[in-house]
This record gives sequence, structure tokens and C-alpha cells, in this order.
Amino acid sequence: MSGVGPAGRTGGRETRHDRRHDRNDLSSAAQEYLLALRVIAVDGRHVTAAQVGRHLGVTPQAASEMFRRLVADGLVSQADGRELILTDAGRAAADAIFRRHALLEWLLTAVVGLGWAESDEEAARLQGAISPRVEARLDEMLGHPETCPHGNPIDAATARRRPAGVLLSEMEAGNRATIYRITEEAEEDPGLLSYLEARALTPGAPVTILARSKSLDSLTLDGPRGRATLGLRPASLIHVLPGEADPSLFHRVPAARP
Repeated sequence: MSGVGPAGRTGGRETRHDRRHDRNDLSSAAQEYLLALRVIAVDGRHVTAAQVGRHLGVTPQAASEMFRRLVADGLVSQADGRELILTDAGRAAADAIFRRHALLEWLLTAVVGLGWAESDEEAARLQGAISPRVEARLDEMLGHPETCPHGNPIDAATARRRPAGVLLSEMEAGNRATIYRITEEAEEDPGLLSYLEARALTPGAPVTILARSKSLDSLTLDGPRGRATLGLRPASLIHVLPGEADPSLFHRVPAARP
């Protein structure tokens, strides 16, 4: 089937079940679409093929054709002819793709030393190429992270266990908080990622809100590297925990063994 890589076989015959559930047989393009749908559909948002197409920089026709294939494979369902929803199998596949992406980001940032924006781009190139064996070894080496470096839960089960946090944009002047996670939507903005990393506004960082102005559409805070200013829109893509947060919520890659 076009759009899907070599399928598994049982007794020499390709089966629909094999194609549907073996995430390692998904083409890189199919993985990209599933991951994009997972990101855009956060917080229950309704998503169409056209929206995913804009997100990926492809035509609506190309996006619609890919989603027809993913619907046929049982990974996506389509409500009212437009709204796209990950099925249970599709969510599991998207979570598995995101997990590989997150592990690669940890490797590239904490071990190789790349910046956030660059590591996200490189991880996208590599995520479809690593084997389950390498993935398991990476997970062990990196200390079994439950989030990506930006603090986003690797899968739905992890998300249910962790606190939701509050939007940085809703914090009032004088409040103290801890940066909790940079949402997946924010991860799509390399400029924002680079700014946050340069100001050390990363998960676990303590901040104090100095000013919040709706008229100026901005928020000023004091962080680990002094003052930083964000528009309220970018600040709405950052979740914080009021006050001092539990350090165990923030993953740290173990030091390399000699």
C-alpha cells in the first residue's frame, strides 16, 4: 500500500492487522503526519487535513491523500467528513514516534550538545531510522525519561499521571513559579525555542513575574539569566507550576559512566 513501508507477513500473506500495528513499517511521511496530528490535536482541538497540510507545508490535496491511507490503515478516523481523530492504534503509533523523537532530542541536547531548535530538526530526520534495540538502549542510557527535554509527556499514560500546570500568560505580577513544560505547539517555533534556551527558561527553572500587560501584549519575568520579555501569545504556550515545584518532575540525564 502506498504511503506505508514493507508490511509484516503471516504465512507469506500481507495482512491488514500487520500494516495497522507495526509502527516500524510506517513510512517516514506517515510518521510525520501522525506526529503532526498528535501535536495539533492537543487539548481536544478539532483538526482537519488542511490544517495538518499547512503545519507540514504541503498542499491540502497531498494531506487529504495521506489521511485517506491512514484511515484505511485504521490509524485515523474522520468525523463528519472533515475532523481527523487518532484511533487507539493511531495514538499508540504517534506516541511511539514521539517517544523515539524525545529520546533522540535528549541524546542530541544532553550528550551531543546541540541546541533545542537544532536537536528537534535532527531528531525528526533520525526518528524513523532507529531500531527497537537501539531505542531500548537509548532509553536505558538516558535514564528512562518520561518527557521530552521541553517537558512534554512521552505518552498518554504519563500525561495522566503528571499535573497539568497553568499557563504562564495567566500568571500575575509578583507571583513566583517554576517553568514546567514548553508545549508541543511551541516546539514548532525554532525562534521561540532558541530564545527560551538562551534565557535558561527551561523545565525546572524558577521565575518571578515582574509585570503582565494586556495593553502591551507582553509579560516580563525574572529568570535564571535575568529579565526576559515574552508576548502573551508565546507565554500561553508555556506551562508553569506555581511556587517551587517538586524536582522529581524534571528529568535529568545520568552522568556518563567512565
